[in-house]
Amino acid sequence: MTHIVQEDQRDQWNNYAAQQIPLWYQESIDHEEYTEFTPQELVDNMTIPFLHFYDPENDFLPTPVSGPGEALAYFQIYPFELFLGNPTMLTNLDALQASEQVAELYRIMKATRRPSIGFTRIPIDLETTIPGSFIMQPVFDGADTEAEERKMGAIIIIRIPWMGYFKNALTKGQDGIVVVLESACPKLVEAGISTGRENLTESDRNIITYQVDGPDAVLLGDSDLHDPKYDALAVSEVFINLDIDPSQLPEGACVPVLTLHVYPSAELEASFQTDNSIIYTAVVVAIFIFTSLVFLLYDFSVSRRQGTVLDRIAKQDRIVSDVFPTAIRDRLYENQAKNNMMNANGAEDDDGPFGLDEAFYGRSSEIGSAPLADLFPSVTVVFADLVGFTAWSSAREPHQVFILLETIYGAFDKLAYRHGVFKVETVGDCYVSAAGLPEPTDDHAAVACRFARDCLKKMKDVTRKLEVSLGPDTSDLDLRTGIHSGQVTAGVLRGQRSRFQLFGDTMNTAGRMESSSERGRIQISQVTADLLAAAGLARWIIPRSTKMFVKGKGEMQTYWLRKSNRSNKPKGTDLQSEMRTLEETVETEGSSERTENDAVDIEEMNKTERLVEWNVEVLISLLEQIVASRSDGVVNQIQTLSKAEKNIGTSGRTVLEEFTPVIPLKRFDAEQLARRQRTTAVDIGDEVKYQLRQYVSTISGMYPDNAFHNFEHASHVTASVKKLLARIVNIDDRNGLAASIPTDSMDLVDLAGHSYGITSDPLTQFTVVFSALIHDVDHPGVPNTQLVKEKSRWAQVYKKSVAEQKSVDIAWDMLMSDEYAALRACIYETEDELRRFRQLVVNTVMATDIVDKELQALRKARWETAFSNVNSAGPLDDRVESEDRKATIVIEHLIQASDVSHTMQHWHIYKKWNERFFMECYGAYKGGRAESDPSKNWYQGEIGFFDFYVIPLAKKLQSCGVFGVSSQEYLNYARANRDEWVREGEALVEQYVSKFNEQKISSESSP
Repeated sequence: MTHIVQEDQRDQWNNYAAQQIPLWYQESIDHEEYTEFTPQELVDNMTIPFLHFYDPENDFLPTPVSGPGEALAYFQIYPFELFLGNPTMLTNLDALQASEQVAELYRIMKATRRPSIGFTRIPIDLETTIPGSFIMQPVFDGADTEAEERKMGAIIIIRIPWMGYFKNALTKGQDGIVVVLESACPKLVEAGISTGRENLTESDRNIITYQVDGPDAVLLGDSDLHDPKYDALAVSEVFINLDIDPSQLPEGACVPVLTLHVYPSAELEASFQTDNSIIYTAVVVAIFIFTSLVFLLYDFSVSRRQGTVLDRIAKQDRIVSDVFPTAIRDRLYENQAKNNMMNANGAEDDDGPFGLDEAFYGRSSEIGSAPLADLFPSVTVVFADLVGFTAWSSAREPHQVFILLETIYGAFDKLAYRHGVFKVETVGDCYVSAAGLPEPTDDHAAVACRFARDCLKKMKDVTRKLEVSLGPDTSDLDLRTGIHSGQVTAGVLRGQRSRFQLFGDTMNTAGRMESSSERGRIQISQVTADLLAAAGLARWIIPRSTKMFVKGKGEMQTYWLRKSNRSNKPKGTDLQSEMRTLEETVETEGSSERTENDAVDIEEMNKTERLVEWNVEVLISLLEQIVASRSDGVVNQIQTLSKAEKNIGTSGRTVLEEFTPVIPLKRFDAEQLARRQRTTAVDIGDEVKYQLRQYVSTISGMYPDNAFHNFEHASHVTASVKKLLARIVNIDDRNGLAASIPTDSMDLVDLAGHSYGITSDPLTQFTVVFSALIHDVDHPGVPNTQLVKEKSRWAQVYKKSVAEQKSVDIAWDMLMSDEYAALRACIYETEDELRRFRQLVVNTVMATDIVDKELQALRKARWETAFSNVNSAGPLDDRVESEDRKATIVIEHLIQASDVSHTMQHWHIYKKWNERFFMECYGAYKGGRAESDPSKNWYQGEIGFFDFYVIPLAKKLQSCGVFGVSSQEYLNYARANRDEWVREGEALVEQYVSKFNEQKISSESSP
C-alpha cells in the first residue's frame, strides 16, 4: 500500500522515508532471502530519500516533485524488489503526459472511486520483464463505504505476474492448453489516452498468450497466438470484472475487464490420437465394405435377373404389340394367364419363347382353347405395291435395299398411325393395311382412301430424298395401289411365327385391284366406290373407261381415286371452295399436254440436281479415304505441281497414245490401312466440297440431251462401278505377292482386300469412279465410225475412239483450271500420284470403246497374258509387274461391265436402257447420221451382243475372282435377259419404232 501525499505533506514524508527505508529494506531482504546486499548498501547506493520523478527533459535524472498536485509514496511497495531500481514517487498524476500504466489506472480509480486493473510489464532482472497486471484499490478514511465525502488517503497497488498464476494449474501429463488473456481496454498510446475500440488494430489489443503444460506455463507472446482451427473448441469466461459504471469513466478511458480464452493445441490433439482408433475404424470399414459388397453382388444378381425378365417382358410386349392389335394382344395375355394357372395346378409347363406358347406354337389341342379369330363384316383393305422395286434392287447393294424399304415402310407406318389404319403385313415390296379393324368404324372406306392418297404422295417425297444417297433411278420408283371393301376373317393363325392375319374374298379382290392398277394411281372397287358415294364423297372417284377383267370375278367396273390438291381442308368449307378444289383436281388430272410436259421438265431438272448431289457424295467419301491414307491425315495446301500439270496431257500425243498396258499401282501399306480406318475424323474441307460440287454440276451440263449417252446414264455407270468396287474380295490364294509378305502381316492383307492392289490405294478407286462420271462427256449421240465419216474436227484430231478421247480432254482441261486447284490438291499431292491419276483416267475411259476391234483384240491378249498362269512363280519384280497387269486389266473390265451393266441387271432395267439406246440410234438414222436402219437388225444384234460380249464379259468378272457374288449375279442376269430378249425382242423393237414415230409426230405438232 502507498499513501497519497498532498503537497503540504511532502517534507514530512521525505523525512519519514529517510528514517524507515533501512527497516523496509531489511524486511524485504529477510522475506526474499537476498544476501547480495545489506540494507545500508541499498540505502547508500539506491535510495533517493525524497519524492521525485525522472525528468525526460533532463536525461531522466531524479528530480524533486514540485508544484501543486498529489504524489504517491511509491517507495513503500512491499516486498522490496531488487531489480526495480530506485524507489520512485510520481506527482501530478492527473496531468501526466508519459505513457505510464500506473498513472492511467490511478486516473480511472480516482474518477470512479473503485478498483482498477490493467496490463503491465514486471521486471524479473535488469534486462527482462514479464507480462503482469496492476490492480489499484483505493483506501478511504472512515468506515462508511457509501459516504460521498470520504477522502481517499492511500492506494493498495498489487502487481500480479500471470506466469505464476498459471503455474501448477494442471497436473502433470495434461499438456497443450493455450490460454489467451485479453483486456477490454486497448494499449495506451504515447499520450497515455486510449485509442478507442472502434479503431483497434491487432497491435493495439491488450492480449497475452500462454501455453500451460501440466504444472508449467510458457509465455507465447503479447498477442493472440492460438491456432485458429480450434476456434470452435474455445472456452471463454470473464476473468475479472470490477463492475465499473462506464458513465463515471474519464474521457478516453474504458471499463477494465479481463477475459480468459482457453483453446486446445495440436499437441493436446496429438495426445488423444492413437492407432487403436485407426485400427478399429479400419476393421469396421472393412467389415462394412465386405458386407456392402456381398449385398451389392446379391442386389446385382437379383437386378440382373429381374432386368432379364423385364427385358423379355418388354420384348414380348413390343413384338406382340407390333404383330397384333391391342384387343388381340390383351386376349393373348388373358389366355396365357389361364394357361399359367393350369400349369400351377399340375399341367405340363412347356412354354415357347416369351411364354406365349398357345399363340406362337399352337397347343390348343393340349389345353382345349379355341383359336383367336373374329369376323369383321365391313372393312376396307389397301394393297400398295412398289413399282420398279425389283429392277431397282438388282442394281443395288443389300444394305441399300433395306434402307429404302425401312424408310418407305416407316413413313407408311406413321401415316397408318395418324389415320387409324391397321398395318397387316408387308409381303415383299407390297404394303398391306386395313381400315375398320380391329375396332370397327363406319367411315373405313374414306379413311383407307385418305391413307392411300397420302402414301402415294409420301412415296414421291421419300424416293426423291433417297435418290441423293441411294443413287440413280430411285425417284423413278412409284406406288401402285388397289382398294376393296367387304368382310374379312381376322385372327391369330397359331404356329411358328404367328401373327395377326386377314382371310377372305376381300383380300383377294383387293390384291386384284392392286395388280390391275397403274403406277402412280389408286384403283378402287365398285363396293368401295359405293361406300364413298354413300358418305357424300362421290367427287373423289373417276370411273375407268373400260371394265377390268378380274380373275375369278370376271368383268368389274372399277374407279380411279382422284389425287387431291387439298391438304388438311378445314371442316365447313363452303360449296364454292369445294367446287374450285374439284375443278383444280380435274384439271390437274386431265390430259393437258402442256401441263404434263411442263411437269416433266421440272421433274427432270430436279432429278439432275439430285443425281449431281449423289455423285458428289460418292466422290467425297472416296476423297476422305485418300486424305485419311496420308501420314498427316489432313488436306494439304495447294501443291506447287503447276509445271507437271501443264506438261501432262499436252506432250503432243493423243489420249489414246498415252494408253499403257500396265499401270504401276501403290502397294499394300499396313500403316496406310490403319490411317484409312480413322476416316470418321477426316474432313476434306468446305472449299474442296464446293469445288467438287461445281465440277460435277458443270460436267452434268456438258452431257447432251441424248436418249442414251446422257448424264443419267453416266450416273448409272457410276453406281455400277461403286457396287463392284464394294464387292471386291480378297484373293490372297492367287495373289503373287502373298509369299513376299511376312506372316504377321497376312491378317492386314486380308483386312485390306489386296486384290491386285485395287483396294490398297484409295486414289485408284476414286479415279475409276471419276472416269465413270466423265466417260461420255459431250457425246455426239452417234458412233465413232460416223464421226470419222463426217470428218468432224475431233475426228481429224483423234482418228479413232473419237468420243472417248474428247471426253478425257474436255474433263481433264476443266479439272486443271485454277478454280479447281483445291480439289486437285486433295486428289493428289505428289507428281507420282498425278501421273498415276492421269494414266488411270486414260486407260479407264478408253476401255469404254468396245467397238474398235483393234483395241478389243489387244485387251483380249492382255487378259490371256495376265490370267493364263496366275500361280506362276518368279522374281519379286516380275510378280509385282504381273499384279499390276492384272489390276490394270481388271479395272478396264470393271468399267466395261459397268458401261453395259443394264444388260446384267433386272429385265426392266435392261429394257429401259435398251429402248433409250435404240431411240438414240434410230434418231441418228432418221436424222441422216447413220447409213443403216437399226430397226432391221436390232433384234439379232442384241442376241449377238449378249453371246459375244456381255456373257463372256460376265464370265471374265467371275473368273478373275475379284468381285465375289456380284460376278455370279451379273452372269445370271445376263443369261436371263438374253433369254427374255429372244422371246420378246422382236415385239419390243416394233414398239420402239412405233413409240419413236408417235413422239416425232407429237413434237412436230407442238407449238
